[in-house]
Amino acid sequence: MNLSNLQPAAGSTRNIKRIGRGTGSGRGGTSTRGHKGAKSRSGYSKKSGFEGGQMPLQRRVPKFGFKNINRVEYKAINIDVLAALTDNGTTTLDAAFFVTAGLASKSAKIKVLGRGEITKALEVHAHAFSKSAVEAIEKAGGKAVTL
Repeated sequence: MNLSNLQPAAGSTRNIKRIGRGTGSGRGGTSTRGHKGAKSRSGYSKKSGFEGGQMPLQRRVPKFGFKNINRVEYKAINIDVLAALTDNGTTTLDAAFFVTAGLASKSAKIKVLGRGEITKALEVHAHAFSKSAVEAIEKAGGKAVTL
């Protein structure tokens, strides 16, 4: 085997259709484009979304809803999760702690929610708190610090 006799495996390739090379080829004359009409002529290109004059989908289906550009997405963390994380004796929970624990990314805004019970006095730093979370943290003798 050398470079001069390399060829693709048998059956892996097909001959190309040679269009417009005379009537004897079977693909001469109209060159497989049919008779007349825009599609038979050079320069034809169908508009994207064109459905032959039928009302196209993007005009049949109504617009609805909108995306509020001012919406703030929070990463929700419940109090029972905080209680489980602080078994090792940590008392101050800030954004860096949540990132190292794998609960939030660096850029995420954190909101503490009030599901669960907390017994230790914790100082929790977050971007937002629910009322029930603040009550639970302060009832346990802790502090909820808004960033």
